[in-house]
Amino acid sequence: MSSLEHGGNLTQATIEYGEPPQGWIDLSTGINPNHYPLPTQTLTHSQIWQRLPEPDQLEATAAEYYACPHLTPVPGSQAAISLLPALRSRSRVAIAEPEYAEHSRAWQSWGHEIRRITAQQIESGPQAGTDWEVLVLSNPNNPTGRLYDPELLVTWHKWLQRNSGWLIVDEAFADCYPEFSLSRQAGKQDRQGLIVLRSLGKFFGLAGARVGFLLGPQQIRNRLAELLGPWPLSGASRQLGIAALADTAWQQQQRLELGAAADRLAAALDKAGLKVAGKTSLYCWIETGSARQIQKTLAEGGIWVRAFDNPPGLRFGLPGSEADWQRLLSNLPGAFKHSPGAI
Repeated sequence: MSSLEHGGNLTQATIEYGEPPQGWIDLSTGINPNHYPLPTQTLTHSQIWQRLPEPDQLEATAAEYYACPHLTPVPGSQAAISLLPALRSRSRVAIAEPEYAEHSRAWQSWGHEIRRITAQQIESGPQAGTDWEVLVLSNPNNPTGRLYDPELLVTWHKWLQRNSGWLIVDEAFADCYPEFSLSRQAGKQDRQGLIVLRSLGKFFGLAGARVGFLLGPQQIRNRLAELLGPWPLSGASRQLGIAALADTAWQQQQRLELGAAADRLAAALDKAGLKVAGKTSLYCWIETGSARQIQKTLAEGGIWVRAFDNPPGLRFGLPGSEADWQRLLSNLPGAFKHSPGAI
């Protein structure tokens, strides 16, 4: 089977396996299956679609949510991932494996030198002879769910900053772990070179809205804004972002519900013999040499999960409805039975 670069690619999954009779259950993305409810009265207002976006409360609302006034909206954090390498001269860039593949792809495409490192090297802190100038990581890690202590990351930032280096922290899955976020520190005078990426795609379940933020130094944000040009976000996306980021009651309830759902998923996977090696409130990570076979078996039952080859493993997102949960539970034993050596 071909290696799919991203989760959520149901068109490619259908080409590979055909359309399931009951439709796909997409567990491949780590996106909240119960998204923030769309404020239909606002989004159907004709001026949102007929006029160019005008100044509103998005930046102020985001600044309160992230506890950081030093931010710039971007059309999904992917836009920042793709363009940040253009803002540095050729550098040595350390990226741990496994990691969200677009980070490596972006830095390589702009001619930087990639250093493949391990999570253990990050956790050991800066060492004599460490010569990279940029460190890129996700916290929690995508796909393993590993969480790095904020103080450790601050230590890395201070070390990199000595030579005008950057620490880039992709916090796409950090909304359920605010105590691990570096957003409060981004953009401060003593945190030059600290760049934090946030998004409404995962926790809020609004990946299609393409609303993200770069938190960090003014100079970097200004240069990125120049590359993006005017109106990087649509008026509708801005209004949706304002509503979602301001709704603290919904956010608090989701943190509780997502945590419970992730525990339920981990228990189901363990019971099926698929030992959970790591998890967040939005996905579970399975280390297995039979990742592609398990993915294929589940796909034949209409369940699409994300398979990885290096290291071999599977990422399971959360089912949405109870019917989806039951379909997953009924297919899990079959997936393991047909995949000897899965654990």
